[in-house]
Amino acid sequence: MNKQPIETARDCDLRLSFQAMQRAALSARALATQTGTALVVSRNGVIEHIRPQPELASPRTRASRSRSDGQSPP
Repeated sequence: MNKQPIETARDCDLRLSFQAMQRAALSARALATQTGTALVVSRNGVIEHIRPQPELASPRTRASRSRSDGQSPP
């Protein structure tokens, strides 16, 4: 198994795959919130059903939390 960080991969798709997975997770959380369904996750080999919190799924909250410089997005 390759122990190098994925951010150093030569393939652009592979380098950006972590960010793509994060966007997909946010999208799944937003959809689950809108439809009132639980998310199914596996943590340490244990399958869990979790209810997403509405404030974490809104675009404004995500944008303000993702900015490390404290400024609001344009």
